[in-house]
Amino acid sequence: MPKEYSKSLANCLCFYNPQPSDKNTCASNAMKKALILAQSLFISSMQCATIRPMKHHKLIIIGSGPAGYTAAIYAGRAELSPLVAAGPEPGGQLTTTTEVENFPGFPNGIVGPDLMQAMRDQATKFGTEVVDASVTKVNLKSTPLSITIGDEEHTTDCVIIATGASALWLGQTNEQRLRGKGVSACATCDGFFFKGKAVAVVGGGDAAMEEATFLTKFANHVTVLVRSDKLRASKPMIKRAEENPKITIRYNTVVTDILGEATVTGLKLKHVIDSTEEELPVGGLFLAIGHRPNTDVFRDQLELDQKGYIVIQNQVLTSIPGVFVAGDVADYRYRQAITAAGWGCMAALEAEKFLSHKE
Repeated sequence: MPKEYSKSLANCLCFYNPQPSDKNTCASNAMKKALILAQSLFISSMQCATIRPMKHHKLIIIGSGPAGYTAAIYAGRAELSPLVAAGPEPGGQLTTTTEVENFPGFPNGIVGPDLMQAMRDQATKFGTEVVDASVTKVNLKSTPLSITIGDEEHTTDCVIIATGASALWLGQTNEQRLRGKGVSACATCDGFFFKGKAVAVVGGGDAAMEEATFLTKFANHVTVLVRSDKLRASKPMIKRAEENPKITIRYNTVVTDILGEATVTGLKLKHVIDSTEEELPVGGLFLAIGHRPNTDVFRDQLELDQKGYIVIQNQVLTSIPGVFVAGDVADYRYRQAITAAGWGCMAALEAEKFLSHKE
């Protein structure tokens, strides 16, 4: 117990110490009052003792995908001692993939989780601290910036936001179980693995048409499943898909189940007009129904576009000095590991420059 509380407690006990002439009742009442006050002082002292000092950092990186870890590697080598809040899925979406064959430096490919662990190890080698927790609150309008990770508040001179974007899923029972085993949300990433197979694409926008067209380079046939009676894609994209002999577009059709044990073997389909059902044998299912940027915690702090992506200026800058952005949290077009990594590099270089001018 702190000295000031021990002294106060002693004074209280002396103050309420009954005189010899007092009756037993008076002595009892006085002692009760002393004990109550002593208890109150003890609780206060314990509360003071458990308050942890707020930690301050030069740089906090929010997110741990290719963008976040690359930013951490560059910042660590610049001796900025960054803190990375890894989030609910440390390593990002790549930790749910199998083979990654389009990341430079791995001619034989590399498993997604292994790639992200190697990037994490490289970041920590240069002095990065990684916390496997989510950011629950931010105040980017304060000086210094305030970032709450879990239930612990930190302050920082600079922050890089690399929280990424999450693919939208159908919500089917077997969807997540077969994710990376035939279910994918990235044709560019995984299309190569479906050579000679029949696959399906769910979606009716430009992204779905682009995914379907790309997949015809590998798959022997692509079925596009559209839940409405028309496509939302642009006319040029629709024309390109309709003219491709390897693409079939089926309207008013939804997926009710994904079949397969170890890998995808087919889909259960339902026609929304007459409720008839059927099975479609395919070796892969690609979701192209959109992405949701992970920006909820920044909604009242930064300018977001209509889809929730952070609005950026000059590659990685935001409207707030010292707040930088990297990767899919702002990139709704490319969404590749290598582009996210490059973006992380740019954000770290800008952060280093910002901090050098601040000193």
